[in-house]
Amino acid sequence: LKYFEKRQLSNGFYYIAGIDEVGRGALAGPVVAAAVVIKDIDYFYLTYLKDSKKLNRIKREHLFEFIKNKSKDIGIGIVEPDIIDKINIAQATFLAMKRALINLNKFPDYILVDAFKIPYIRIPQDNLIKGEDKSISIAAASIIAKVYRDKMMYNFNENYPFYQFDKNVGYG
Repeated sequence: LKYFEKRQLSNGFYYIAGIDEVGRGALAGPVVAAAVVIKDIDYFYLTYLKDSKKLNRIKREHLFEFIKNKSKDIGIGIVEPDIIDKINIAQATFLAMKRALINLNKFPDYILVDAFKIPYIRIPQDNLIKGEDKSISIAAASIIAKVYRDKMMYNFNENYPFYQFDKNVGYG
């Protein structure tokens, strides 16, 4: 899972962010993207780190705390449903990813993106299909984005219990 990060480190890039989003297939709620810069790639290891959708809630939340504590930087980008409806889900995904980058303490000098190349940014990037299975940074971003969005949906459940967001987090 460290091949792409190590390759870019050997190419002279230092501040490498992995980016992933959640909420594209949801029926309700925002699109949330996370950008994660891992502190020390050689010593960062998690047994269950992979696509957040393949893990149960307890494992995701445990990994979320570990990633938060072992990352150099984390940025979150959110696009609310009213904006999604205006610009479409694909553009909302790119906007969430750009917002995640902007919310980092420092702009990365290279990014690894799950699936999509982010248009109209000047940061060099690799887009990796099934990136959360190929890049430790993208896998970490997948966990951060999923847990963050799920917590938002649990909070929405308090105002809208009929929709059972505490159980479905906005997915059908």
